[in-house]
Amino acid sequence: MPKIEIIDVTNRDGEQTARISLAKIQKTVVNWLLDEVGVYQSEMGFPLSPHEKNYINANCELTEGNGERPPLIKRMALGGWSRALVADVEAALRHTKIKHFNLSISTSEQMLRWKFQGKFSRQDIIRMMTEATQAAKAGGAITAGVNAEDASRTDLDFLVEFAQAGKEAGADRFRYCDTLGHDDPSTIAPRVATIAREAQMPVELHCHNDLGLAVANSCAGAVAVCEAGQDAYINTTVNGVGERAGNADLVSCVLALRYSANWGDLGLLTEAIDLSRTYRLARYVAHAFGLEIPINQPGVGDNAFAHESGIHADGALKDRHNYELYDYEVLGRGHKLEISTGRVITTGIHGGKSGLEHVYAQLDLAFRDDDHAAEILKLVQYANLSTQAPLTEEELWLIYHYPEQVRQILTLTP
Repeated sequence: MPKIEIIDVTNRDGEQTARISLAKIQKTVVNWLLDEVGVYQSEMGFPLSPHEKNYINANCELTEGNGERPPLIKRMALGGWSRALVADVEAALRHTKIKHFNLSISTSEQMLRWKFQGKFSRQDIIRMMTEATQAAKAGGAITAGVNAEDASRTDLDFLVEFAQAGKEAGADRFRYCDTLGHDDPSTIAPRVATIAREAQMPVELHCHNDLGLAVANSCAGAVAVCEAGQDAYINTTVNGVGERAGNADLVSCVLALRYSANWGDLGLLTEAIDLSRTYRLARYVAHAFGLEIPINQPGVGDNAFAHESGIHADGALKDRHNYELYDYEVLGRGHKLEISTGRVITTGIHGGKSGLEHVYAQLDLAFRDDDHAAEILKLVQYANLSTQAPLTEEELWLIYHYPEQVRQILTLTP
């Protein structure tokens, strides 16, 4: 049976959102936690951007183990977004270790006329896409997806032609981009099913939330692709962060595919997804972006399992399933979050050896000697300077266990 996998784009589409950003060490922790959740691939950033180079290469190293240390990212592939231009692809291959590409180009008449100003025909678009795909594969790329930007406003016959040409050039997936959130479930499902059948290739759903339909469109489209006989991939972001009104929320998509009336019975979502890891991921991303999780966010919001109405509280206390469709434990919730009201010792930009040792002792980590402590202290100081926020347990743990990669990640060369 075809399956639905998750390709998360928090570190690319989510991180390029106006007014917010992530430090490179934060993007690294997001990749690590996505891997623990069981995500198939993280679209980790832009391999052509100079400031992404060290981060991308260090993260690629974190997928490789050595005799002394296992890989941090054990199963998940790391992908990069690139314009579908040969020059961009070749530069990305020269400067980074990226082996998975998503190659994007606009396809709608709106974009051809008003974005490209009539400079390119449809055949030019196909030619650029196929040449970029061939360049990626010739350069050693393991996978390459071809992205039709503004696919929801593109003629369906042209999308089929685009996907077929991409497949012939060596593409592994076709990405259907509902760039403006224009589709609804009744329109996206038959369109992507047609592409899947006609092109005989997996389809990736990339949906934006301008009309509040990103999750519904992503899931409806993915199910339709599977029913057409092909594997489907849903692009998500953690907490639904993204340009304008955001992207399809990771947790919401997983919950819909696991627990909704029809989709939940189909069993199409990959079994690799571990929902119990998602609450930790959602809280970390909220901290890293400096954005509170909305109180009513499905699964991970503060009110997702809160009851005050007398009728609801009575029903939930008698049997949780009276008013809770799924259990909070499946999301990794239920533990108490403690905040110290006494002495607090932190470590960061201004930290010293004693404070460092105390903080790491709380994580059951000790230093080999003074030189080891001095090395970690320097990285902690620079990491705190980079994040401009108190370092989390995840960041401190990463610094301790993978100092070489962290040093590379923290190095930004103008």
